[in-house]
Amino acid sequence: MPVFLKSLKQNGHLERIHITVCIVGSRKIEGRDDYGSQGWDIFAPNLSIYGLDADPEACEQANADIEARQVNWTEKHIPLALWNCEGSFPIYVTNFPGCSSLYPPNESYLERFQEQNLDWHKLVATVEIETTTLDNFCATEGINEIDFLQLDVQGAEKQVLEGGIKILEKSIISLKTEVEFNYLYVGQPLFSDIDIYLRDKGFRLFDLSLEGRAVRKDSLISSSVHPGTLFVGNAFYFRDLVQGNVANNPNTPEKMFKLACLADMLEFTDYALEILAYLTRNYGNDKNYNFAREIVESLSQIPPLVEKGLDSLPIIVEMRSYLT
Repeated sequence: MPVFLKSLKQNGHLERIHITVCIVGSRKIEGRDDYGSQGWDIFAPNLSIYGLDADPEACEQANADIEARQVNWTEKHIPLALWNCEGSFPIYVTNFPGCSSLYPPNESYLERFQEQNLDWHKLVATVEIETTTLDNFCATEGINEIDFLQLDVQGAEKQVLEGGIKILEKSIISLKTEVEFNYLYVGQPLFSDIDIYLRDKGFRLFDLSLEGRAVRKDSLISSSVHPGTLFVGNAFYFRDLVQGNVANNPNTPEKMFKLACLADMLEFTDYALEILAYLTRNYGNDKNYNFAREIVESLSQIPPLVEKGLDSLPIIVEMRSYLT
């Protein structure tokens, strides 16, 4: 749960920024896939969400749902397949549509694991589709800035990043990407490839959520310590604007404030606090970037900190000196 956004909203700070989210692979399979109902609506009406998915039906359903709910932010889903270039490529449609990919499923490898893993990735059809790039999409839609990017494209995440190099270097400050640690698809880039690519572009890995493991087909048991082979996870990256500028993506106070908001939204509370305190120390003479009140208010709502005694906490003592 975010710690600072409620106070920032109540005190009018969120009115000065607009958050743009782009979700590549935006099929809504479960509740957490719907950003607007997962707390992101706190940025509304200054919130734009663009969903891109190769499945036109999934986009149509998402758009119909948004229209029926009459949300107070901008959200639209566009049927596009992203790659690192424009062209015509086969998409490998699997038994579970959410596992379809521009890479063929690695069936000979998956056969070695229990049935569900092979069943989800079982190839049922190959369809030729047209691809474009994230940069071309942004140019067509007149999108000059994306703040947060999410990727879930079944092994093609690195190709999407390569096709979005302009917007990546120009504006993106945070991203979440699905990563694979073993070859679920033939020839796909793995986590290490994506990590090297993003680090070279000025991003820092903040966390990994390890979400998918598989047990060997012939095994009747698995270890509680190592419960199967690691397949899939999500990697969370941020720019470190406290440390310094990144090429073409300077650490302006507004961009740093956006970064703090995204960090809080994604529950990286320590980073959000570091940035808000940094802005207060360095730009606190400008009331728009003095967040002492919000820091004190928010931390005062956390029972363990209250029990310790707020006035004994160095950050509280320091921030109170900026309240006037």
